[in-house]
Amino acid sequence: MTEGVADRYGVMGYPVSHSRSPVIHRLFAAQTGQNIQYELLQVAPDKLEQAVLQFGRTGGKGLNITVPHKSEVVRLVDELSEQASNAGAVNTLQFLDGKIFGYNTDGIGFMRDLQSNQGMQLKNANILILGAGGATRGIIGPLLEAEPHSIVIANRTFPKASGLADHFASQGPVTACRFQDVRSLPVYDLVINATSAGVKGETPPYPAAAIHPQTVCYDMSYGLTPTPFSHWAAERGAAKSVMGWGMLVEQAAESFYIWRGVRPDTAAVLKQLTINAS
Repeated sequence: MTEGVADRYGVMGYPVSHSRSPVIHRLFAAQTGQNIQYELLQVAPDKLEQAVLQFGRTGGKGLNITVPHKSEVVRLVDELSEQASNAGAVNTLQFLDGKIFGYNTDGIGFMRDLQSNQGMQLKNANILILGAGGATRGIIGPLLEAEPHSIVIANRTFPKASGLADHFASQGPVTACRFQDVRSLPVYDLVINATSAGVKGETPPYPAAAIHPQTVCYDMSYGLTPTPFSHWAAERGAAKSVMGWGMLVEQAAESFYIWRGVRPDTAAVLKQLTINAS
């Protein structure tokens, strides 16, 4: 372990008390011999700019950004990575040489979990994404690179979903609809819950028509017990219902690599967390 004063990192969101990121980054640091401290920082939307700039001014090295700040924080960044620019959302900040660099590791983490940990084949798949916020922005580009047959973004309100679909339309087959307009055809191979409802303890009107016996359901939220979406998917007869623990660890590993230049062993950390993803 490197001696001296620990470098400061943290996760900034609203709410943020549910986050397991501090545990994960402490495990990464112990595993790789890095001297860091990692904090939970609950910041209301109207205080975001002040909190981010203050963290950098006082010597902070990096931040993870979570709900609801991923899109808003983009305007505070001096340089955006290609993934962050494409997504229009940032989940990782690095403070370096007086500048703020913005990255989006959600897509990388999500795809690593889906393809490596879950063994999903996404080429020619029909995919439904529930929600049209920053989390969705972060995964559409990487999903399109896997060459699916179709991606549908469903949301409570149509304009937000439609705007997001238009943003990515030049990159592949992306369309939009409201929750209540999801139909049983095409048969969806993968349904992704990218709403923040699970974090808030809510159950939005998930479209029952989306679920078939072959459908894999993936909740980007996570919990020590199954989320409302996971319960709903299992009750509807989905082939598999997965929570976002793997994505959480994989995107955190990519953030850690950006900050520290060391890539941790994610499988070991997932095992240490003793997560039973149902």
